[in-house]
Amino acid sequence: MTTANKITLARIALIPIFVIFALMQTPVCDLTALILFCLASFTDFLDGYIARKYNQVTDFGKFVDPLADKLLVTAALVIFVGHGQMASWMVFIILAREFIITSLRNVAAAKGQVMAAAWSGKVKTCVQIAGIIAIFLDAGILGGTVITPAAGWIMTIVTLYSGYDYLHRNWDLVAEGATKPKLSK
Repeated sequence: MTTANKITLARIALIPIFVIFALMQTPVCDLTALILFCLASFTDFLDGYIARKYNQVTDFGKFVDPLADKLLVTAALVIFVGHGQMASWMVFIILAREFIITSLRNVAAAKGQVMAAAWSGKVKTCVQIAGIIAIFLDAGILGGTVITPAAGWIMTIVTLYSGYDYLHRNWDLVAEGATKPKLSK
């Protein structure tokens, strides 16, 4: 197993530990959860950098890395809903975008095409990570009344735009599938 893949698996292993601390809702546990989230988020950059620099890009990594990212962000967002720090409809929109784009990638892969990561997707990821960090900080320092609502809105709007961007760029995959039935053997 490559170093990059080991780092990705370490990120996945951090998620339940992050969740446990985030659910406890004490100042020390919130700080610990924030540190774990930041560490896990940094490993997303690190594993990609190592994979590219040392030629460790694998099919396993291509599958597990985005899965680890989605699990980490989803865990934080669901916790925020449970704590009343983020509206459930916002989290639904964010998660729906992930399901839609993942499904679109599956359609592309089935046709032998690769959907490259778009700039808007990279911005979306950065905004989500920054938003989650901001909500953790705001909830602990200001009681979640100032930054938290704005972070939720910004994450939702950027995620909506990113979803639109991916669908707009790849609409031919969807439209073609709606008009040409696949013949079964």
